[in-house]
Amino acid sequence: MRIGVPKEIKDHESRVALVPHGVTALREAGHEVFVEALAGAGSSFTDEEYAAAGAVIVPTAAEVWKAADLIVKVKEPQPAEYRYFRSDLTLFTYLHLAPLPELTQAMLDSGITGIAYETIEEADRSLPLLTPMSEVAGRMAVQIGAQYLEAPNGGRGVLLGGVPGVAPANVAIIGGGVVGTNAAKVAIGMGAHVTMIDRSLNRLRQLDDIFNGQVVTLASNQWTIHETLKLADLVIGAVLVPGASAPRLVRRPTLVAMKQGAVMVDVAIDQGGCFETSRPTTHSNPVYYEEGVLHYCVSNMPAAVPHTSTFALTNATFPYLQEIAHQGVERAIRGNAAIRLGVNIYQGKVTYRGVAESQGRPYHEIV
Repeated sequence: MRIGVPKEIKDHESRVALVPHGVTALREAGHEVFVEALAGAGSSFTDEEYAAAGAVIVPTAAEVWKAADLIVKVKEPQPAEYRYFRSDLTLFTYLHLAPLPELTQAMLDSGITGIAYETIEEADRSLPLLTPMSEVAGRMAVQIGAQYLEAPNGGRGVLLGGVPGVAPANVAIIGGGVVGTNAAKVAIGMGAHVTMIDRSLNRLRQLDDIFNGQVVTLASNQWTIHETLKLADLVIGAVLVPGASAPRLVRRPTLVAMKQGAVMVDVAIDQGGCFETSRPTTHSNPVYYEEGVLHYCVSNMPAAVPHTSTFALTNATFPYLQEIAHQGVERAIRGNAAIRLGVNIYQGKVTYRGVAESQGRPYHEIV
């Protein structure tokens, strides 16, 4: 198979979808790998390293897309890349299509096959390709929140851990999954007072055990969220409905009741965000205010730490990439149930229910 690795073009996106030792493994199995020049530079990989691993270094993105049968990326294609779509091409990347109807339509019109990292799901309901970036984003969310709570950055001027004689910051985490758990680890480590909100009582019991009573756990409902956020200095949105739009759990009236200069970090922004007032931002322009509350809604947070993120991501994605390359796309889709669940667009149809429902499109099973 001919595998292409284009350079990411989303704002400040410095991750890369394949590392040099992955190129070596694919080449040894008889596949061809085309890497766009400087694709790995942001993650500390040189063109020389890729060439030594057996990749063909290609000067432009257009040539990579044209040469490949399978494109492997990190983030969803940007509008400038839509022109490269074609019916005999497969795209393997984070797609997050639910809030992106224009990208969905471009993929449908072209006939490209889209396999999304975030909806590959194993038999135990785990999301193995979403987990590593959720771990990174959850840990980053607290670091970022602590930074923006500082007065020069527009926040309330609160030190997350406080000091003797001064109370620590109140951190509210909505969602007790991978993002929320990793956020709690960092927030507790920094000395904050942490409250976790989730709709699953069983998950709240697990979190109470995991953190040995160091967090307050609350059942999710509008009253609980409103009352908790009134006291919060930092709010982490960590809600996930796999493949579908995130529910808007924090509404504008709650913002009005919050402290001025509080900070909200919406990690669910890839799926549309879980705050009513969320809108996607970039690393170049990451924050804005609504009702006096500072919002951070960068949709590719892990790109800020590309060296760590690239290794964490490719550790997880490479076994699936190998299987798709070795088996061929059609056999991999039909022979591996996890990969089959990753297929969001196939033969001009939406084949993932969450995307279809989020956009009001017909859903089609793969036959």
